[in-house]
Amino acid sequence: MSALSKQILQTVEVLPAEDQYQVLTFVESLWKKRQEAITTSLETNSLSFFEVAQASIGAGEGPGDLSTNPDYMQGYGQ
Repeated sequence: MSALSKQILQTVEVLPAEDQYQVLTFVESLWKKRQEAITTSLETNSLSFFEVAQASIGAGEGPGDLSTNPDYMQGYGQ
């Protein structure tokens, strides 16, 4: 989690539940607006998979490269 994400989370956690819900609603509306913009640009432009997925790349937790797991090939070919 980035430093900015941690700061946002810490700030939101001290707000009353009603205000936290308003923050969540606002963030979801921003996300929806961004997704609609991506969809609109897809309809008008021919983009590569990377260009479409770029906004979501790195959004999840876990290793960036699955080969960092030493057991990933365990049992292969048997």
